[in-house]
Amino acid sequence: MSWILAFLGFTLLVFFHELGHFAAAKWVGMRVEKFSLFFGPPLAKIRRGETEYQIASIPLGGFVKITGMNPEEELEPEVRARSYAGSPVWKRIFVISAGPFVNVLIAFVLLAGIYLVEGRAVPGVAVSAVEPGFGADGTLEENDRLISVTSPAAAGNDGATASVDRTVLVDGKDLTDEQQEQRVVAARDLISTGGCGAAATGKAEGGAPEVARCEDPQPLTIVVERDGERLTKQVTPQYDEELKRYRLGIGFGSPLEPANVVQASTESVTTMWMITRLTVEAMVKVVYDPEARKEVSSVVGGYEATRQSIEIDTVQAIFVLALISLSLAIINLFPFLPLDGGHIFWALVEKARGGRPVATHVLEKASIVGFALVLVLFAIGLTNDIGRIADGTGFGVR
Repeated sequence: MSWILAFLGFTLLVFFHELGHFAAAKWVGMRVEKFSLFFGPPLAKIRRGETEYQIASIPLGGFVKITGMNPEEELEPEVRARSYAGSPVWKRIFVISAGPFVNVLIAFVLLAGIYLVEGRAVPGVAVSAVEPGFGADGTLEENDRLISVTSPAAAGNDGATASVDRTVLVDGKDLTDEQQEQRVVAARDLISTGGCGAAATGKAEGGAPEVARCEDPQPLTIVVERDGERLTKQVTPQYDEELKRYRLGIGFGSPLEPANVVQASTESVTTMWMITRLTVEAMVKVVYDPEARKEVSSVVGGYEATRQSIEIDTVQAIFVLALISLSLAIINLFPFLPLDGGHIFWALVEKARGGRPVATHVLEKASIVGFALVLVLFAIGLTNDIGRIADGTGFGVR
């Protein structure tokens, strides 16, 4: 089922993107010849007025065909007046911008909906998930705010004695992000010793310690805040054979508090701005940073990340779709033909030239360069995605 839902999610993002172009073109009076979901030979089609609507056979993207996208196309005067090339620059920019705008709007609505339903993150550390079968199951709850973690020390644990406890204060309402991360790492490392002072034997991938199993793991004292009340819980860690360390079976996240419409909207805009900045920075780094190129993903990676998120959690799946929708808008606005941003760029060039159209051969050369850049980026992303699938690295979802 996750395969089908992920496909439907991607299809809807494409559909609404093209619907943005279509609706804007109709609104300003351009002549739309065809609205197609997907590419290739049509599977089904119907004509309504001057526009043909179709579903094609190759499920990759879609398109809206507007009369006169080729400025040298021979057209009757009455038709040319309603063509893309024959329309004022502002109309062309409006129509081309409508697709990415719809993707931005979708991302905003999805993210705001998540914050409205789930709440917004506030400073501090909370239990983000409780894994069944581990010590925290039935004792700690999601969104419990973590105040402190205390482990009874044992001989051999950094020279400590059994009479001295070790405590990590996790609560960090007034801490910087870096300081908060340091406390989370310290709490995780303390938990990994199993409450019995198990000695570290090395470091696993990601920096987490690997420790030896001890004969008698001891309960940790966990102080949490739940619904405004401080509670003290005793939780015994369990050894994870795969990770080679003790675990409580919890995830670390930010505490959530209810958000109204204004707060949810503000959080949505803040998140979108952060994603936009990171996406642009990543695209720039691709040019000169080999490590950044390893992080690029294609539509295959986006689809697989969405599918895996659906299997794990509905909210996470919606969040991933929002990120993909916003990323589609950002990438589409890069000023290279055949991307939407390329059409906007050359329309602005025409405006700067006093309305004199840019020569067709210039646009053709620009299209070749832009198409080559898109292909290279897609090839890098697809290669990375195939490698992640082949070696089991995955897409950072699970």
